[in-house]
Amino acid sequence: MIEINSVKKIEATIQINKVDVVASAISDIVDGFTILEGNGRGSGKRQIVRSGRGTGTMVTDYNKVAIISTIVKDSEVEKISEIIVNVVFSGEKGDGIIAVSDIDSVLNITTKKKISESI
Repeated sequence: MIEINSVKKIEATIQINKVDVVASAISDIVDGFTILEGNGRGSGKRQIVRSGRGTGTMVTDYNKVAIISTIVKDSEVEKISEIIVNVVFSGEKGDGIIAVSDIDSVLNITTKKKISESI
């Protein structure tokens, strides 16, 4: 049984082109994860895109990013974070960030089970 205070949420904000490598790297380790795609603005280099029917270019205000989110046992946080860092790391600005937070409660909607039985 998993205690509530021993569960963490990992959110890795990464460049959109790294989603597949992260998903492949963690899919056998975690029970599930969610991928949210969007726009972000951090320290990474902005993309240059064509504009004006391809005759000009412009620098975008935001980069395409993804947030991969999963809930894991506290004992697995370091291992999973290290795997994500290893597959995403390029040494360039904008590789991404990993945030880890405490989870107070989890309820599996399908089974109606609380955290101790749902992870």
